[in-house]
Amino acid sequence: MIRAEADQIAKFADMFAALGTEPRLRIMRLLLSAYPDGMVVSDIQSQLDIPNSTLSHHLDKLKNEELVNVRREGTYLWYSANADALRGVLNFLYAECCTRNKAVEPRTLFQVCK
Repeated sequence: MIRAEADQIAKFADMFAALGTEPRLRIMRLLLSAYPDGMVVSDIQSQLDIPNSTLSHHLDKLKNEELVNVRREGTYLWYSANADALRGVLNFLYAECCTRNKAVEPRTLFQVCK
């Protein structure tokens, strides 16, 4: 395996690990529903009923793995899903399961997304 490929696999493994908890998946789904504008922390907290300190930890983990973007507007931090990073994760999986060995029929993926 070449170094660039190994680095890419390690990066995606870290992203999947960040997504591998129930609260973080809930956060990502909520941020995707608010895409592209995103949400402020207080709105995320009120919708998901996650304690503020715990939410901060989860958002930091998602940010560190580049799954969410953060922007400051005045005193507010706005979090939004990083669509490019999520597209990269999906493309990484898609390349193996749907193009090389056809383990999953591509049209079934698109039916799930509708």
